Amino acid sequence: MRGSWRVLVRELSAFGVVGAASFVVDLAVFQAVYAGVGADAVVAKLVSTVVSTSTAFAGHRWWSFSTRARTGLRREYLAFAAVNAVTLLIGLGIVALVHHGLGQESSVVLLATNVFSIVVGTVIRFVAYRAWVFPAAPAPVAPDAAVGVLTR
Repeated sequence: MRGSWRVLVRELSAFGVVGAASFVVDLAVFQAVYAGVGADAVVAKLVSTVVSTSTAFAGHRWWSFSTRARTGLRREYLAFAAVNAVTLLIGLGIVALVHHGLGQESSVVLLATNVFSIVVGTVIRFVAYRAWVFPAAPAPVAPDAAVGVLTR
């Protein structure tokens, strides 16, 4: 039990560092595209998420979840992309609701909305990465003491 807590804390810490770097990239790109380029908020959210996700896979695969089972780069990348696509749609939906549904144009309000959408997506991603993208390695099978012993 003690070892599993250490693994969880290690994975959560590394996930946080990779996530923090991705968070900064997401915010910077969102602001640059929305406020700098003048693109629509939903387009800015799409671009910022795609850019920040591009490097997150490598950070998570080779650092955050490096001790977990390897199920193949292609399978992991596709599962990672699927999880991120779902959380992207959730983030886009949140930003679209505030921007279009509530008519918010303020860069500050939309930035706060973007931060909220990132928090929601982060929780979903951590759980999904551990469960489906980078599953736990199978537990080693203890040798059976009765193997090879004949019984009647």
